[in-house]
Amino acid sequence: MEQNTATKKLVQVEDILIAYRHLKEIVAHTPLQKNERLSEKYDCNVYLKREDLQHVRSFKLRGAYYSMKLLGKKMENGVVCASAGNHAQGVAFACRQLGVHGKIFVPATTPGQKVKQIEMFGREYIEIILAGDSFDDAFNEAVACANSEGRSFIHPFDDEKVIAGQGTVAVEVMNDCEEPIDYILGSIGGGGLMSGLGTYIKSVSPATQVIGVEPAGAASMKASIENNRVFPLNKIETFVDGAAVKCVGSKTYEICQELLDDIVVVPEGKVCTSILQLYNEHAIVAEPAGALPIAALDFVKDEIKGKTVVCVISGGNNDISRMQEIKERSLLHEGLLHYFIVNFPQRAGALREFLDNVLGPKDDITRFEYTKKHNKESGPALVGIELKDKNDYARLIESMERKGFSYLELNKDNQLFNLLV
Repeated sequence: MEQNTATKKLVQVEDILIAYRHLKEIVAHTPLQKNERLSEKYDCNVYLKREDLQHVRSFKLRGAYYSMKLLGKKMENGVVCASAGNHAQGVAFACRQLGVHGKIFVPATTPGQKVKQIEMFGREYIEIILAGDSFDDAFNEAVACANSEGRSFIHPFDDEKVIAGQGTVAVEVMNDCEEPIDYILGSIGGGGLMSGLGTYIKSVSPATQVIGVEPAGAASMKASIENNRVFPLNKIETFVDGAAVKCVGSKTYEICQELLDDIVVVPEGKVCTSILQLYNEHAIVAEPAGALPIAALDFVKDEIKGKTVVCVISGGNNDISRMQEIKERSLLHEGLLHYFIVNFPQRAGALREFLDNVLGPKDDITRFEYTKKHNKESGPALVGIELKDKNDYARLIESMERKGFSYLELNKDNQLFNLLV
């Protein structure tokens, strides 16, 4: 990354150590666990920093509490924040601990599980306002509230005290790891976590490669660094809600531009695969943003062989009601789930022939519905087919064509896919 000496004045390693002393009795010192399964898979030593086990199941408590603690009397009129969910939980926790009233703006798309957690941590000390469809919508309304009501605005990432608080994750990592760390990977939303990690790690271990990870649908830090300025995205995919930010902070951009060695961009479907693998193989419940660093390992697998790697599982606030969507996104990304509009020949037994002679013995129909309200059996049908092996796709297509079933592949038509699936 391009060097910028001005960033050195924003947050110093001493700031992070002061934050660490303030937070020692407030936050959980989360475990750094060596993961044997991932270590074997990638032929290296993989350690997981389990911030999903934090009091609010996210690292965000660190920056939120520390920045509020230092405000003192400036919080007399209360505080306000905007968040996709995790920062809000940190602010809610701090409001109750410090006896301060807070207004918390979250997007209407925030998973219900996160909203309930915010309520639980803040109780009578907070008011939750659903605002817009994205973090940026909530952010704009929160700023307006701060200005009109004289409340202190607790920024989720673009604030030196917040960055210093998030940097205490790195203090624990470096204290707990008994061997030199070659790589550390963490997710980027607004950039607060990686700004704090980068500041501390590069100060005490300059050789460690600091890698940020963004979702492909909201890679705002990558775009900013490529354009050599804070670069707002016109549109984002909000699935990885904890990292879905249209515009990173000016302070976090400056720090990340100087200190990050690389940014890996990961497709949302790959993130879903990692969520399922963490749950099924490691008994870890990770939210999409928390799974980003694990998903990124496949993209750096050649570089990390034989190295010591730390992945920060930044959050575990995943709503169980999203699991079906997560599974479907994973299957689509892995090439195992395909949707078609199939025109069945107008002859008796056509459907039975499709089941017996087109589908393979391990193929499974996950969805079937006729697209016509009347004379259904003579019309086209929406068919979802799950394969056990993505290499069976060519065989499936060949079988449909050989048996005379005309079809339209919805996976290759985004407009029709979004309309019908």
